[in-house]
Amino acid sequence: MQNNTPDQNFEKTGLSLPPAPSPIGVYKPYVVDGKYLYLSGHGPVRNDKSLIKGRLGQDMDIEQGKLAAQQVALAMLSTIKTNFGSLNKVKRVIKVLGMVNCTDDFERHPNVINGCSELFAKIWGTENGIGVRSAIGFNSLPDNIPVEIEALFELQNSPQDPFK
Repeated sequence: MQNNTPDQNFEKTGLSLPPAPSPIGVYKPYVVDGKYLYLSGHGPVRNDKSLIKGRLGQDMDIEQGKLAAQQVALAMLSTIKTNFGSLNKVKRVIKVLGMVNCTDDFERHPNVINGCSELFAKIWGTENGIGVRSAIGFNSLPDNIPVEIEALFELQNSPQDPFK
């Protein structure tokens, strides 16, 4: 990665952030604990606030699933940018948990979640943008979304959490 900031690296992707999703249940979209930022599970929210829907191995192929995972990453980035003002506040990705809505015989969960991981690597570089990861298949996810992802990040500094 060049000496670009995460915000500059995001601009180079040519992608746009959807609106930061609001909780539909009883939970916080994120929590800050010291230098760690925990993001709740996010779904594939489009720019018009609609959800990408479908099941891998039935309604969607791997490439469509990978694009859905990238859209989840964009929703997560939107949560960060909306609440912290900049992607530069994140030092590195620590952990990604990717959940894939799929048929029983679908076995390519990691390939789908790569849509998220590859975007994080473009933004924070391969050293800081790739953390540990799990990719798991589920028989269903909320609203029939194809992918849900939660993540843990390390922050540059410990900002004040607006929820405190």
